[in-house]
Amino acid sequence: MNASVSNSASRVVAGRAKAQHTSMFLRMLVRAAVLRRGRAASALLAMIVAAAVTTTMLNLYVDVQAKLQREFRNYGANIILVGRDGAFLPADALSHAESVLGARGVVAPFALVVARTSDGQPIVVAGTDFDRVKQLDRWWSVSNWPSAPQQALVGVRAASVVSPKNQPFDLGFQGRTIHLTPAGTVRTGAAEDSRVYLSMPDFVAWTGVQPSTIEVAATGSPEEITGMMQQLAQAIPAAEVRPVRQIMEGEARVLGKTRSTLVAATALIIVTAALCVLSTLMGWVFDRRRDFAIMKALGASDRLLNGFFAAEAAALGATGAVIGFVLGIGIAAWIGRVNFHAPVAPRFSVLPFVLAGSIVVTLLSAILPISLLRRVQPAGMLRGE
Repeated sequence: MNASVSNSASRVVAGRAKAQHTSMFLRMLVRAAVLRRGRAASALLAMIVAAAVTTTMLNLYVDVQAKLQREFRNYGANIILVGRDGAFLPADALSHAESVLGARGVVAPFALVVARTSDGQPIVVAGTDFDRVKQLDRWWSVSNWPSAPQQALVGVRAASVVSPKNQPFDLGFQGRTIHLTPAGTVRTGAAEDSRVYLSMPDFVAWTGVQPSTIEVAATGSPEEITGMMQQLAQAIPAAEVRPVRQIMEGEARVLGKTRSTLVAATALIIVTAALCVLSTLMGWVFDRRRDFAIMKALGASDRLLNGFFAAEAAALGATGAVIGFVLGIGIAAWIGRVNFHAPVAPRFSVLPFVLAGSIVVTLLSAILPISLLRRVQPAGMLRGE
């Protein structure tokens, strides 16, 4: 019984002693920051800037990449499927392509023939799905989309050939004639300006020609798009899958440069912040040499002093990380709204990385000051040497 009471009393005393040491340690940290507000504020500001920039970059990294990919999809297809050796695509090619892509892309079928106008002039006529083309080729400048059977979308250059006065016109193909009404014009500055577009049902009923091309606007990283192309080739063996080099290479180049710019800017800010913190901590050591000498003279070990100094640095990094994280989220949201007219969702999963990174930066910056701290000699310092 007496032994049990003695053990309990010992634990209580040990707990109180530990609590007193912890309380004293925290008071010393707070007092050190209060007495040297100028140096502490400059180092804290540097860490806040570094943490804010890092948070902004990490929040923007994923969102900017996704938004840029969506912007590139507005410029049309980045993958083309064509029948091998000029053959038609299988009837189920479109459904197979959609099943491979899922929600990661848009597909549109195209079929082409060379028809004749009523006065015998050749004109390229294309059959397609207008609803799909609206999503796929948002960059087309269209005055009005066809909405009824036997309505045509006429390229601005083709209009002068088939319908100079925007009147109905006839087209012939292999002895069959179709009567069409122009619904609107399309302007792209490319081959589309010289074509006449019909809905696929009208086109197939008139010509009997099935789609020979499927254009695909796939969303994802260059590696993901390459994987989609391989899946499309396996799902549709009768199709030849080709990338649109200009779109894919331009997208990869822009994304790569954006990524490099974000990383370089973040690294530069972090290095600058580390140098500022290093300068501040060096100043702390020189300003407080007498304090550290007194602590050593009173029996404080090098390990205790090193831990105290590292704790000061870590507290500085943690405080700067939390404040900088909040600012970084706000800056990222502002950039997203100004540049992309869309909000950038705050990613709280970034906080642990920013917090850990800030603490690591301050601790690395404390290595040199700690080495100088070890050289403090109490006897000489207290004598004023």
